[in-house]
Amino acid sequence: MKLLTALDVLKQRLPEGGPVREVFLACGFTPIHLQTFLAAHLQLYFPTERIEITTGVYGDLVGNLERLQPAATRLSALCVVIEWSDLDPRLGIRNLGGWDVSDIPDVLESLHQHSQRLCQGIERFCGTVPISISMPTLPIPPLFISPLHQQHHHELQLREAVASMAASLSRNQGIRIVSSQRLDELSPALQRFDVKAEILSGFPYSLDHASTLAELLAATIRNAPPRKGLITDLDGTLWSGILGEAGVDGICWEMDGRAHIHGLYQQFLASLASAGVLIAVASRNDEALVEQALSRKDMLLKRDSLFPLEVHWGLKSESVRRILRTWNIGPDAVVFVDDSPMEVAEVHEAFPEMDCIVFPNNNYQAFWDLMRRLRNSFGKSTVSIEDSIRLQSIRTVAAIGQSLQDAEGRADEFLKNAEASIVFSLGRDVHDSRALELINKTNQFNLNGKRFSESDWIGYLNEPGAFLLTANYEDKYGPLGKVSVLIGRDNGSLLTVDGWAMSCRAFSRRIEYQILRYLFDVFRFEEIIFEYRKTDRNGPLQGFFARLLQRPPDSVVRISNRCFSQRAPSLYHRVEDTLRHGA
Repeated sequence: MKLLTALDVLKQRLPEGGPVREVFLACGFTPIHLQTFLAAHLQLYFPTERIEITTGVYGDLVGNLERLQPAATRLSALCVVIEWSDLDPRLGIRNLGGWDVSDIPDVLESLHQHSQRLCQGIERFCGTVPISISMPTLPIPPLFISPLHQQHHHELQLREAVASMAASLSRNQGIRIVSSQRLDELSPALQRFDVKAEILSGFPYSLDHASTLAELLAATIRNAPPRKGLITDLDGTLWSGILGEAGVDGICWEMDGRAHIHGLYQQFLASLASAGVLIAVASRNDEALVEQALSRKDMLLKRDSLFPLEVHWGLKSESVRRILRTWNIGPDAVVFVDDSPMEVAEVHEAFPEMDCIVFPNNNYQAFWDLMRRLRNSFGKSTVSIEDSIRLQSIRTVAAIGQSLQDAEGRADEFLKNAEASIVFSLGRDVHDSRALELINKTNQFNLNGKRFSESDWIGYLNEPGAFLLTANYEDKYGPLGKVSVLIGRDNGSLLTVDGWAMSCRAFSRRIEYQILRYLFDVFRFEEIIFEYRKTDRNGPLQGFFARLLQRPPDSVVRISNRCFSQRAPSLYHRVEDTLRHGA
């Protein structure tokens, strides 16, 4: 992005009284153009919000963080941009502190002390505001005695200390660190440092580098949710060759058959599957032959990692439609990969929100770019328990089929024998990413459709009286993991539920009734108020309230303990309660 473009983006007028996204940019240099670029990139990511970026005092990064503490809860994000001079002024060029050979060990010691203090200043905000960090991006001044083509051991020690600092910070939930590898790809090292601007104005970056760094910082603030599923073709994609012509033993994915990229693709999909990404097959093929091929012992992507398999001679878009129905996720959360441009175009026309990609046969560099693109689409900071059991739970739901939808008498018998257990957790875990995901992604059983940014979520749970209730479900058919999340406020005389969502995989197990039973038992209020709003898609939630109220729900739903006790069905779950944190 050019500076004029950034200024034009920021000139756009937004309606008065709209939402504001306030970001604090903590750095030790004059923020000038970095501040402008960061605001512009954030404005593109959040076009309906007014972006406000505040900064601190020049030359005092740690002090800026320490002085910020009282106002931190107002922030939508905290950006910390660290350069070498923040760790010791002698590692910059504006301060004439001495570069004698005898000074270098003291620089190392100073760097360790400053980095420790800086870590403490940053970690103070964990659990209060989302944090994005950029580690030093500029070259170290030529203060070492070794020639430029040789790294001095003191330089390696400096870099080791900074890498250790980054690794330590990255272990904290809520802290995201800009990828140095990605920055290297987008901003060449020799084009980053503007010596003149640094000396004359205290701004060390070239405009191109400032824009690139701001873009990556903005991306970490945005923290886009990862996609959930990938649908792949087989012939010419998962393997080289046409199964119907070459036979089960004729298809290949090894180096000898010049099919190595297909082996890498299998290995990559296996990696995605191990991180909880759903992998399905949509192929025009013979079903029996496909089962034999997928059962080959040298397959790198195991048959158990694929579900469902849509193998027939019909339209690919119809296969994709059935897969989405089985997964019960939207097309915008899925990637489709096929070696046929025609098939890709047909699927994309049916599902324009879906990312549809042509597999690059015999183009090695394009395949490398494909893997990077997919990793970016499915990237996440951590793998949750729910990620690891997602495929298993979807298989379980599909296997049970319509048993849970039968008549009430049969449903009672089914649920009574299901050996179901629910583990409730009550607290204020602001870093529970699965809970935030459920609130933001669930539509059918959702109290009001309200979505939360990461900063809004943290701010809500830090309010007095706020609480977070989650429910983990398991029965003899397998675990479903964390299937429901509820947030509310207890002011001592009134219990208000502001958000409630439940995964569709948990429908018809009466989990929602057990959640209300738990609320009445724990908080001991005679009545619970729900900030309900009808949406186009929350029909299951509407039906649940209507059954309890025996009428369509109003904008504010009130349910009494007496009403619930009289109208709730029989509940057979074994209920456990984990230790409550800060509730």
